[in-house]
Formats: sequence, structure tokens, C-alpha cells
Amino acid sequence: MARIDHGSEQPLYQQLRSLLEADIQSGALSIGARLPSERELADTFGVSRMTARQAVQSLAADGLVRARTGKGTFVDRPKIDLSQRRLSGFTEEMRRLGHVVGGRLMSAGIRSADTDVADRLRVAPGADVVVLQRLRSIDGTPLAIEWAHLDAARFPGLAHRSDLATGSLYALLLTEYGVSLAWADQTAEADMPTPALRRDLAMPAGVPVLGLRRVTYDAHDRPVEYVISTYRADLYRLRAVLRPPAT
Repeated sequence: MARIDHGSEQPLYQQLRSLLEADIQSGALSIGARLPSERELADTFGVSRMTARQAVQSLAADGLVRARTGKGTFVDRPKIDLSQRRLSGFTEEMRRLGHVVGGRLMSAGIRSADTDVADRLRVAPGADVVVLQRLRSIDGTPLAIEWAHLDAARFPGLAHRSDLATGSLYALLLTEYGVSLAWADQTAEADMPTPALRRDLAMPAGVPVLGLRRVTYDAHDRPVEYVISTYRADLYRLRAVLRPPAT
């Protein structure tokens, strides 16, 4: 068994955290497994209960474990930790992170733009828009449902494509319509899912969702796509790296 080096300059809680994380990564502590209690960790590794608590809290802060009131702390399914620093679609981003992308096209068709969609896409209210509803999954687990809205006049035939379930919409827009994307404006907020969303995403009870709304623009600042996405908050989180302004 690996041991804590009390003579090391590295803080004891960080050493213990590293040992526990290694067990999680190796599968010695599998998803759903209960971690030893603070007292058990303290006795096993010869540290204080405060040190054990710090180590476990550090793991929890990174989403590796989750405490359940009255039951203990358990290894959690790791979240998709996505830093929003580059413009890419779901397929490209998940493949870049090493995941197997899957899903299905739930619906595709032409609808009349309501005032919200019309405003986002800069089309007239009531104009025809392509609406694509897709279930997105990674490594066989449902992760999100997306509703993509695009100007039907600008993208004729898009609603009838047969390769929209798991393929890259952004790559299709470039190769078939000559439209490349330049930047996007995105907002995020927490919410509770409807019973239908909970069913479609195979979510356990009590788990919230993360709602994203994004308008993506081309190089001429013309809106290309308006997407409303609902992600499982137990599997997905946004991460921002903030730096001080240059002086």
C-alpha cells in the first residue's frame, strides 16, 4: 500500500488526495464505491482527520466524489469539464476530449419562427426556420438534447439530411453551404428538467440540468444558428479560466 511521506514538502492532504485519485483512476475505487470514512483514512495513512477531510473535499471540488447525507462519500461519475475557449460543435469538442460520440435525430422539420427565434436569427417573425432536435450522447450515455434553429431560406434541404444524428453540423454547413463560423454568444443557467427531458436523458431523480443558449455567427457577424441545449448537470460542467487584465 502506498504511504504518506511525512518528510515531503508537499502538504499531507495533497498526498492523500493523490493516492485516492490514483485508486479512482485505476478502478480500485470504482464508480459508486464508498470511500473510507475520515477516521478510517486517518488511521490507515497516519494523518489527522482534518487532513483526511481536506483530501476528500478536494476530490469533491473536482467532481470525483460526492457526499450523501447520512451515508458517506462515494466515487462519482466524472463530469465533462469543458473550457469554453474555442468555437466548436458538440461532435468536434467531445471527440477532441477523447469521447465516443453518439445520439439520434429526434425530429427535423420546418417551422415558423416565433419572436425569440426570429430576433436571434434576424429573420422576420413567421419566417421558415429549420429546427433540428438531437439527442447527444458520449460513451453510450445520454448527455444532452439540442434544438438547433437555422434560416431555411439560407440552408435549403438541410431538414432532410440523413446524416445529422451523430455527424458534425458545423462541418456540414462548411462543406455543403460554404458557411464557416467565426464566433458565438452563449449564456448558461441552471434549471430542473421536465418529466419528458428526465426520461429522454435517463436522469436520476433530483438532478438538475444546465441550459445553454448560443447564437453562432459567421465572419460577417451574420447569425447562422440559434441553439437551445439542455445538459445533464451531473455529467457536464462549464469551466472558465480567468486572468487579470494586461497592465
